[in-house]
Amino acid sequence: MIYFYLKSFHIIFIVTWFAGLFYIPRLFVYQIEAFYKPSPEKEILGKHLKIMAKRLWNIITWPSAILATLFGLSLFYLNPTLIYQDWMQVKLAFVISLFIYHLKTHKYFKQLQNDEVTKTSGFMRIWNEGATFILFAVIFLVILKSAINWIWGIIGMVVLAALIMLGFKLYKRIREKNPDA
Repeated sequence: MIYFYLKSFHIIFIVTWFAGLFYIPRLFVYQIEAFYKPSPEKEILGKHLKIMAKRLWNIITWPSAILATLFGLSLFYLNPTLIYQDWMQVKLAFVISLFIYHLKTHKYFKQLQNDEVTKTSGFMRIWNEGATFILFAVIFLVILKSAINWIWGIIGMVVLAALIMLGFKLYKRIREKNPDA
């Protein structure tokens, strides 16, 4: 029974971790756009957005990542045969890519907290989709429990990426026509 409680907590903290990873790049978009506004709007928005990002990152996202990892490791401890399943090995590769994404996002967080704008808001809009692709891959692997079927999932993700890019282009055109959109 303890296994299912640990699994429940693992899933809960995965959800909150992804919530943080989904929202923080949106805050980055707003921070970058605020950086180029005239004073005093730039300073007022910048300060407020930094506080929001700092709270989200330090109070929700990082703790959720750590707790999801600890609960996940506890599941391996209780059921070590999981590691030998092909689908789990592929899933762990995606989990590693999620940590890389998280750490790169942390780098952007630190830069923006120090008013270092090195990326465009357009870049951050695209960056925002990185966690989505990883989430899709992991969910399909966990549900299908097949390392073979994840290939179809990847093909689906490529199609999804193409649709998202088309959506970005359409949204950009709409924003150019109506800046308040």
